[in-house]
Amino acid sequence: MVTRRPSDEIARLGDEIYERDIRREVEADHHGEVVAIDVESATWAIGETVIVARDLLRSKRPDAIDVWLLRVGHRALHHFGGRPLRNPR
Repeated sequence: MVTRRPSDEIARLGDEIYERDIRREVEADHHGEVVAIDVESATWAIGETVIVARDLLRSKRPDAIDVWLLRVGHRALHHFGGRPLRNPR
């Protein structure tokens, strides 16, 4: 039987991995794209949409269960208004 981590732990680990390993590589050139992170292995993939990022991650880690998704340069994956963290160029 496969067990999952609590969602708050997945979020914490995903954010830690993003800040430590990924942010520097993606912030400048991938604003608005989606990063999918397997929090168990720290394997990640980036794509234009959630589906693309998820599929790319699954091709690298088909057994990934605890996956954290975030949008580069934004506070949340989806939003209902407001503005991104940085000013548009």
